[in-house]
Amino acid sequence: MKVELVTNLKRQATKILADLHDSKEPVLITEHGRPSAYLVDVEDFEFMQRRMQILEGIAVGEQALLEGRVLVDEEARDKMGRWLK
Repeated sequence: MKVELVTNLKRQATKILADLHDSKEPVLITEHGRPSAYLVDVEDFEFMQRRMQILEGIAVGEQALLEGRVLVDEEARDKMGRWLK
């Protein structure tokens, strides 16, 4: 992963962004020697957002299973049939 100082980002934003688009490698921005932010390609960010939504849905389903909030096959078909009408 590439690391850049925030001052370099201010001075060379166009070059840093061009490199980011070419390499698709995230850039860690540091301030005062500490991590401050990541620059990521838009497509990569959107992919990560979609993946997070899927993982959150799975986590909700797992929690429902743990809490016993489940339906048997017939109940699910009946409920979906009414919902789809």
